[in-house]
Amino acid sequence: MDWDNLRYFLELARAGTLIGAARRTGVEHTTVARRIQTLEKQMGIPLFVREASGHRLTEAGRQLLPSVEAMETAVLGVESSAEAHSGASGLTGLVRVGVTEGFGTSILAAHLARFTLDHPGLSIDLLALPRLLHLSRREADIVISLERPTRGSVIVTRLADYTLCLYGQREYLARRPLVTRREDLRHHAFVNYVDDLLFTKELQFIDQLHAPERFAFRSTSITAQYEAVRIGAGLGVLPAFLADRDPVLSRVLPQEAQFTRTFWMSMPQEAKQLARIQAVWNLLKEVAGKEKALLQPDSQIRR
Repeated sequence: MDWDNLRYFLELARAGTLIGAARRTGVEHTTVARRIQTLEKQMGIPLFVREASGHRLTEAGRQLLPSVEAMETAVLGVESSAEAHSGASGLTGLVRVGVTEGFGTSILAAHLARFTLDHPGLSIDLLALPRLLHLSRREADIVISLERPTRGSVIVTRLADYTLCLYGQREYLARRPLVTRREDLRHHAFVNYVDDLLFTKELQFIDQLHAPERFAFRSTSITAQYEAVRIGAGLGVLPAFLADRDPVLSRVLPQEAQFTRTFWMSMPQEAKQLARIQAVWNLLKEVAGKEKALLQPDSQIRR
């Protein structure tokens, strides 16, 4: 049984589409399809049901999945051992980092990209998505999330705390009623997440301040919310590391409308000994330390 065929089976099971699996493996989608066809022919049974939305595992595919995942864990162990004994200099291979959108794009991207300049054999995929990524499905090698993982054989560390505040565009605030207490918020429009698509309860803020009758603008993207606030669509809770650097924005109710959340970083237990993953893990811890002042600005309020 060819491990490569099984590897493509695993990636298709996780991605759900040929294109998604192809992106994860760095090949054309036709290669994934050909590998799956070969594997199904070898086993003499369909492993996927082809649907308009993608590929869904058959019962035989679901039964095969745990065994292939176990094989993947064994392969990672062999790879780790080979790295440890090869004595090869430099980092090589791919590391996938899953992280929340704002933190990933505004802070981590530059540091990770610069790291690849220092290590030409290393590739990094930054998955800055407004959803939870699963280590158990190997969607990423390292995941930075707002909720501490409580299941699975994973290594977890508290990466950093960060501050969020209520912001408004300065011109918007100048032409709307002054906000000196929570009751004044009823005179204002709001920007927020789409409630039924919110991937974590840690991002529920507005209801703690005020229950708006309507939202002027909502999005699953914190970057889109930031853009909506900065053009004056309404007030919104934004990460301070994103909004404090923007001169057109000002904090609203700075003493009351301030929140602290935590970034948790995790990776599979078996990935601990892989040099490339450990190196990126250490880099992320270093970046969090360097950027602490940006993540948690001091108590001096911008005016």
